[in-house]
Amino acid sequence: MTASSIARVTALAVGIAGALAFGHAQGAAFQLKENSAKGLGRAFAGSTSAWDDASVIATNPASMRLLDGRQFQADLSAISFSADFEKSAARNSNGTPITGGNGGDAGMIAPVPAAYFHLPFGENDNMHFGLSLTAPFGFKTDYDKNWVGRYSGVTTDLKAIDLGAAFSYDVNPYVSFGASVFVEHLTIELSNALDMGSVINGTAQQKAAGAVLAGGGTPAQAQAAANAAAQQMAGLGFFPGSADGFVTIEGDNNAVGYVLGTTLSPTENTNIAFSYRSKVEHKITGGKANFTVTPETAALLAQTAPGTFVDSSGKATVTLPASVSMSITHRINDRWTVMGDLSRTAWKTAFDQVTVDFASNQPDNTLGFHYNDTTFGSIGTEYKLSDTITLRGGVAYDESPTSVEHRDVRVPDVTRKWLSLGLGWTPSEKTEFNFGYTHLFTSEPKINVTSVSGNVVQGKYDVGGDILAASINYKF
Repeated sequence: MTASSIARVTALAVGIAGALAFGHAQGAAFQLKENSAKGLGRAFAGSTSAWDDASVIATNPASMRLLDGRQFQADLSAISFSADFEKSAARNSNGTPITGGNGGDAGMIAPVPAAYFHLPFGENDNMHFGLSLTAPFGFKTDYDKNWVGRYSGVTTDLKAIDLGAAFSYDVNPYVSFGASVFVEHLTIELSNALDMGSVINGTAQQKAAGAVLAGGGTPAQAQAAANAAAQQMAGLGFFPGSADGFVTIEGDNNAVGYVLGTTLSPTENTNIAFSYRSKVEHKITGGKANFTVTPETAALLAQTAPGTFVDSSGKATVTLPASVSMSITHRINDRWTVMGDLSRTAWKTAFDQVTVDFASNQPDNTLGFHYNDTTFGSIGTEYKLSDTITLRGGVAYDESPTSVEHRDVRVPDVTRKWLSLGLGWTPSEKTEFNFGYTHLFTSEPKINVTSVSGNVVQGKYDVGGDILAASINYKF
């Protein structure tokens, strides 16, 4: 085992490298679109150009012109995500099988709330103020603690919550401009097992070989010394897979971002909206890493690698990506409306790599993610069945930023297709209820993951997803 390999298998490198690897999957990674039950019912086609959906306060403030007076809207989505792993191979760094099961269903049912307030003002209500509370990013997976992929990930829990204030100005009934500023609170909690048997054994080999070479010995003599050290450590119970440790990492940060938009209406029945959401740079300075190792492991580390695999703080910069979107809605007649959406998320520049700075003896570690930018496209329709009932439907294509070369166990992602249905009920002029449902169609994503301690896991996932949402809008 080389010196560079040992450096990669030290304290927070193992913990945070696995922890930050949550970015390697989930359709458009861990980005969430679920901010509107009305939008969900048409696969978010017309998300920023359709009439009377207050979620535009967060996604394109210029479209507040399309809202009908003062109103409050509350949405709640429930995302049901399942991820069942099927192993094809799992081996330690020395080629022996990794013990453990397939981890159970790593998915969960997660609630995603959103709330909006809109207030028109000025001459002929040509100016608009809005407040929004949304969750634009989030994901969680949780495996059994002793599963075969435990060295790459056990728990991954990421949440980003935005509180925003928006303003827009209507130049005339056909052109509007808007902007919003939001404060984003990011929290991360991640955990994975540590193959301390590989770490101790490899460190002993590297030190023995280095001593021989420093004394003028030959490479063959250095290899013999390394082999002898490996046998000695194995005799003490330290070999790959023999002495698991565990690490849990937590961090949070507040940062500021913005949204810019314009909405054009070439006719009274057609809206075209363009919007840009900025990237958000989170500088986590107070992260915590808590390690659990056996007393025997701690004693050996104190002699061979002091200051490693001990509770420590750390810092890293995590950048959530920018995105740009175009949305079109056209009212065909009093009953039929059609709409479409196209958006692009800039993952490549935000999540190509992350550098972690440790408060321990360990040098900085640069982690590569190799994300690609993603595209989301959808088309949808609404049919007004009566004065009180509206039916919706839509389909979408949601591209993944990753592939089998970089896919991680923490977020087993794959490109998916959406089929959405929705229902709107307006019992009075002031109150409106909306319901939306989406089923996600996916293939079986494959993984071929090697942990920083050399443990290899190969296999595929049976993933699935369903989303159900409801909202209430009250005008006053």
